[in-house]
Amino acid sequence: MVSRFEHPAGSYKKIFETCEELSEPLPTTVTGRIPSFLKGSLLRLGPGLFEVGDEPFYHLFDGQAIMHKFDFKNGQVTYFRKYIRTDAYVRAITEKRVVITEFGTCAYPDPCKNIFSRFFSYFKGVEVTDNCLVNVYPVGEDFYAVTETNYITKVNTETLETLKKVDMCDYVNINGVTAHPHIEKDGTVYNIGNCMGKGASLAYNIVKIPPTQKDKSDPIERSKVVVQFPSAERFKPSYVHSFGMSENYFVFVETPVKINLLKFLSAWSIRGSNYMDCFESNETQGTLFHIAKKDPGEYINMKFKGAAIGLFHHINTYEDQGYIVFDLCSWKGFEFVYNYLWLANLRANWDEVKKAAMIAPQPEVRRYVIPLDIHKEEQGKNLISLPYTTATATMHSDGTIWLEPEVLFSGPRQAFEFPQIHYKMCGGKNYTYAYALGLNHFIPDRICKLNVRTKETWVWQEPDSYPSEPLFVQNPEGVDEDDGVLLTIVAAPGSQRPAYMLILNAKDLSEVARAEVDCNIPVTFHGMYKP
Repeated sequence: MVSRFEHPAGSYKKIFETCEELSEPLPTTVTGRIPSFLKGSLLRLGPGLFEVGDEPFYHLFDGQAIMHKFDFKNGQVTYFRKYIRTDAYVRAITEKRVVITEFGTCAYPDPCKNIFSRFFSYFKGVEVTDNCLVNVYPVGEDFYAVTETNYITKVNTETLETLKKVDMCDYVNINGVTAHPHIEKDGTVYNIGNCMGKGASLAYNIVKIPPTQKDKSDPIERSKVVVQFPSAERFKPSYVHSFGMSENYFVFVETPVKINLLKFLSAWSIRGSNYMDCFESNETQGTLFHIAKKDPGEYINMKFKGAAIGLFHHINTYEDQGYIVFDLCSWKGFEFVYNYLWLANLRANWDEVKKAAMIAPQPEVRRYVIPLDIHKEEQGKNLISLPYTTATATMHSDGTIWLEPEVLFSGPRQAFEFPQIHYKMCGGKNYTYAYALGLNHFIPDRICKLNVRTKETWVWQEPDSYPSEPLFVQNPEGVDEDDGVLLTIVAAPGSQRPAYMLILNAKDLSEVARAEVDCNIPVTFHGMYKP
């Protein structure tokens, strides 16, 4: 699983360069054979515009959103991409400057406005970014491009045109929602976000959006909060990027990485500051694990605690014999990993990139187990008796249950990230395989597969090739969990054709086919295969 390659040529810098959108789909050069069951589109999102006029964006999550699409038709593949016409993008292009503050780039207010109008424009929620560069997912019969704010953007996945901006605050009490919802077989969407409750108390809400309505009304209008998790600190919610969902439970991991709301509200309106300035770590908190029943939604008031970790992606969550098992792509310690994702760091020379990663939090795939049936008298002994895991849960005298994980994969500065599973078959259920993008000192340079039961690993890797999150597509005739293919976009800046869509056999990561394009493709974060 560990990367075999060094990258002294630094060609990874190319994945952080601005690209033009296309006016029409480009043909690709296919080698190998495209499986006949691939008949839809691979949709991917990421940043495409890394500067406006002479103003640069500074952080990996600041570049303006562009949607990429590979279409499969009769063994042929075409490639298309288009910028999403968000307010952030349209205003930046029109005014040739950064108009809306992004994650790590501050927009300086129009000098013509006085301080009061700037101050109040924040409270109207005008200047929160809608730059939806992180993911795309279906709601009912529609598709939305998303980031982590309250705005989601409806897109036409055929033409990649932007249809409308939707403010989730119009429907539910939420300050923002994650880019990682869970979607059930019937199309029900669950997501999580933090919110301000009565008396300015802070909480995290699970929001449920129902599937397509019989009367064809918009499911988003019927969104509702189904359960609420409490916040450990009154004015400081933890940063939340994803959550776990099994058949009957939600799992929310409250990490020590905090958003200082007071700083957020004051910094915003008065001095040049951005989202990154509002993060801090609570070095004493550790990690809190929360669970809730799904239907009907009910918070289970038990205190589960563990050592400090950073967390972006849950891999999978399931129930087994009275336990909830959940696997995480964790980063050890309380420091915020995004501190290492400034574009200047990622575009540095290889020796500098390595030096920075040496002091960053270390990645580790971890399995945690929560016992559902707890008796107070079992203090001091391990409450977990599942035969196949070394994860433990121990009751302390104050009633807290301390969780120690089982490590499923660990390699120094080698992350197993952007995880994917055979979601249709195994989402919320016991499973065997996870797929991921391998980060080598934060540079994406391989595709990995992990057997979570045996810890066996497989790797696909080529020199000077920088892939993205692998999406699993099942072979409709397959029966095994890993009967299918992985789709990923690879940047190979030194090659004759500098990017390609790669199809790997999910069983052994051998190459099935590739479709090469005559243009660079920058970094992408998440996406979906639309049959």
